[in-house]
Amino acid sequence: MVIYHFDFGSQREFIPVYLQAMKNTLLLSVVSVVLATIVGIIAGLARTSKRPFIAWPVAVYIEVIRGTPLLLQIMIFYFGIGPIINLPAWTAAILSLTLFAGAYVAEIVRAGIQSINRGQTEAALSLGLSHVQTMRFVILPQALRRILPPLAGQFISLIKDSSLVSVLAISELVYTARKINTRTLKSLEGYVIVGAIYFVMTFSLSRLAGYLERRSSPSD
Repeated sequence: MVIYHFDFGSQREFIPVYLQAMKNTLLLSVVSVVLATIVGIIAGLARTSKRPFIAWPVAVYIEVIRGTPLLLQIMIFYFGIGPIINLPAWTAAILSLTLFAGAYVAEIVRAGIQSINRGQTEAALSLGLSHVQTMRFVILPQALRRILPPLAGQFISLIKDSSLVSVLAISELVYTARKINTRTLKSLEGYVIVGAIYFVMTFSLSRLAGYLERRSSPSD
């Protein structure tokens, strides 16, 4: 029986490399989260539209994205579309993560909007508010409070999903760990360190989301 002996001392000289990889992962995740939120809100609103020519194309986008693996989407973007329009790896990664997360955010937003009592919309319209004003000032503020927990969960998943862009040779955490393990001839140390970094990032975001949820909840 062979027992693996961990040697984290061999990783000390690579601490700056891990920190840079963490910055790259955070940058990739934050940009994708912001863009996915915008895409998701727009798509979620479109999904609630009664006009088929608006709702149906968005429904197709959501079903296709949710029905195919993210890794496959990343490879199609970079190796399929990338050469045609000269798409850099970083751009392909961000677009893939944005469209993937945006589809899930859209469904979260749609569910949040539809959870608000229809009577509130009718009351706002009867008071002279337009449909846009009703959505902006009456429905969305209430829906956003309800969808905060699933949104936080989706964003945490996006941080972890960003590890898949390692196939594009982007210097994020997983790709960096793989290179360091090859250099040190160690197979696990780098991945354990990266796993700890991911845990710290996602746990911190989870705590922040919980705090924001408590702050946004109406007082008893």
